[in-house]
Amino acid sequence: MKILVLNTPFLPKFSRTSRSPAKPKGATLYYPIWLAYATSVLEKEGFNVKLVDAPARCLSIEETIGLAKNYNPDLVVMDTSTASIHSDVKIADEIKGSTGAFVVLVGTHPSALPEETLKLGKKFDAVARKEYDYTILDLAKTLDSGKSLKNVKGISFREGKKIIHNPDQPFITNLDELPFVSEVYKRHLKIEDYFYSANRHPVVTILSGRGCIYRCVFCLWPQTLTGHCYRLRSVEDVVDEMEYIKNTFPKVKEIFIEDDTLTVNRKRCQELSDLIVERKLDIIWSCNSRADVDYETLKKMKEAGCRLLCVGFESGVQEILNNIKKGITLKQIKQFMKDSKKAGILVHGCFILGMPGDTKETVKKTVELAKMLNPDTAQFYPMMVYPGTEAYEWAKKNNYLLTEDYSKWVTKDGQHNTLINRPNLSGQELVDICDQARREFYLRPKYIIRKGFQALTNSDERKRILKSSKSFIKFLIKGTDKTENNSCTKC
Repeated sequence: MKILVLNTPFLPKFSRTSRSPAKPKGATLYYPIWLAYATSVLEKEGFNVKLVDAPARCLSIEETIGLAKNYNPDLVVMDTSTASIHSDVKIADEIKGSTGAFVVLVGTHPSALPEETLKLGKKFDAVARKEYDYTILDLAKTLDSGKSLKNVKGISFREGKKIIHNPDQPFITNLDELPFVSEVYKRHLKIEDYFYSANRHPVVTILSGRGCIYRCVFCLWPQTLTGHCYRLRSVEDVVDEMEYIKNTFPKVKEIFIEDDTLTVNRKRCQELSDLIVERKLDIIWSCNSRADVDYETLKKMKEAGCRLLCVGFESGVQEILNNIKKGITLKQIKQFMKDSKKAGILVHGCFILGMPGDTKETVKKTVELAKMLNPDTAQFYPMMVYPGTEAYEWAKKNNYLLTEDYSKWVTKDGQHNTLINRPNLSGQELVDICDQARREFYLRPKYIIRKGFQALTNSDERKRILKSSKSFIKFLIKGTDKTENNSCTKC
């Protein structure tokens, strides 16, 4: 059996695997990490698999359909997102019609809305819900053997005019049995295509665990894909992959651990750091973190090569943090920043404007907190709500959504948009406030001098800063383009 695993074409460099899929202003392009893990499972079982990342390669719809016809697969697995779902379904139907393959859509959007997604199209066959590595493997085996689709857990599919929803696939508990995702990158992708504006380039992204124990109302992956139980790889397996990356990709400057919150398990985080030091790997790495890590853990991480933490601060107002179920205090946030700077670890701060309870006054306090904390870099986004999240239901219940036309979730250029319109804070005002927040943060003279010194004294940081600045500076000057998106253009 031949299987095509496809990151579906949409806007060039569209970062579909982001927790808020779009074209980030700093030119970030995420690895198709979930597709790559599914590819690894299929290849481990002996299937002939081709992984294609169309947005990374700037492939048009026509080129992608031609590629599919030439490859002549039996099964096509296509990633999706909310903003691109109408385009994704159209392409799925076209690939189905031109190849005759069994076509299944995966990702956060069909996980949240399986029946609606199936009804958007006419030809494609099924969707796989939630974490889909073993769902796709079971589907491939079932198709290969000619058995009934009703035996495949985790899929929703058409049976005549009916739509059948099979029981969920259990989450994977033994993550060590999965092959290294970096091995798939080596066989199928070009690592230079992927850029994270906060990380040194080239960067390789892996997972050391899946799921998140916290309940932030806006967070997409735990609510639609990976669940709220943090399932872990062994420390040895993670460090083995780090060593594989170092030996296999000599050009790699940094490894990014994409877990929602690697640092939530302090003991394991320290054990991971200790093993990196014990093996004398001499690598640079970074990870996502909550703003509550103690100094001793941060110090160990730094000694093991941790360069940067990507942290969701979200708001500068405690009431807003409580509203979104962040489970953290402003006091913890401020102490964490002091300890991070003391340990010598950089911080990329994430701030969301327009959350439940936000007003123009509270949003201003968030921007002031960002400047006071003074992380190495910061991002300011209007609140994005996605089907399957508590935030989306909040917006619908209160009639705050301007539209449920998913194509409006990004602008013409693929930038983050917001469709939440409240009496005291409109969506347009939020977009404008985010633009102004970036200017206030990045155009401070002291910040510019600090970043200039950083670029002059460190060649790796200089390359990162210059690459992200090419895309980012124009947004500082012009702001966000508010026009509708125009998908599937050519690079």
